[in-house]
Amino acid sequence: MSVIPDNPEPTKEPETAAAQVPAAENTLRILSYLAARPAPVAASAIARELELPRSTVYHLLTTLAAHGFVLHLREERRWGLGTSAFELAGGYTRQQPLARRGRPLVAALSDRLGESAHLAVMSGGDVLYIVEERAPRRPALVTDVGVRLPAHLTASGRAMLAALPREQVRALYPDVSAFPDRTGVGPRTPRELRELLLDVRARGYATENSEIAEGLRSVGAAVLDAAGWPVAAVAVTWGRTDLDEELLAAAVQECAAMLEVRLKR
Repeated sequence: MSVIPDNPEPTKEPETAAAQVPAAENTLRILSYLAARPAPVAASAIARELELPRSTVYHLLTTLAAHGFVLHLREERRWGLGTSAFELAGGYTRQQPLARRGRPLVAALSDRLGESAHLAVMSGGDVLYIVEERAPRRPALVTDVGVRLPAHLTASGRAMLAALPREQVRALYPDVSAFPDRTGVGPRTPRELRELLLDVRARGYATENSEIAEGLRSVGAAVLDAAGWPVAAVAVTWGRTDLDEELLAAAVQECAAMLEVRLKR
């Protein structure tokens, strides 16, 4: 039985190796192309820009869609990244710079405000918490590292959804079945979510009030990459009634902006 070494020595130039596996090469090119676009695009544009036969592009897109790496917006006849692509991106950011560079900033935010703070990434229609800093003598939270919560109910998720292309949000929330409920509060239809996200975009930060746990509120701000894509969100959760939401939001936005700078270094 042969064993594939962990770090095999390359035996061919990259161009030669790629030429022997054209489907893999073209698949990666399509995913990279879609990732660089600000919104879903037509298959004909992909074929033209990448100089590929249309039949090849349609075949690869269909296969990618079957595995969740791309999604087809039928009404617009366009294609965009799917939730499986987000899972890969989230895996990288959890293992690499995002959690490492974000942890000290989130800890400083929690110390400054005296409230619990967290860092989360999108994972399909959920948020996944990758950093959690608990403030002393504050209410217990459900946002431990590794916990998933419905994105449309959390301040972190709403901040990131508001930064996504509208077509992407529509693909994640196509109908009422995509809106799980926790406390009986929160958007229940695509229209209600659209209206909520319009408000988030106008203010520059997201809020949540008793939609995850009764009596607890949160504010969140998205962390954007160089292309303007939401790679994460910073949020603070509190239960006191004497705190100024706008002051907390300003601190959260400042923390998110600092993390953006660190990630670009």
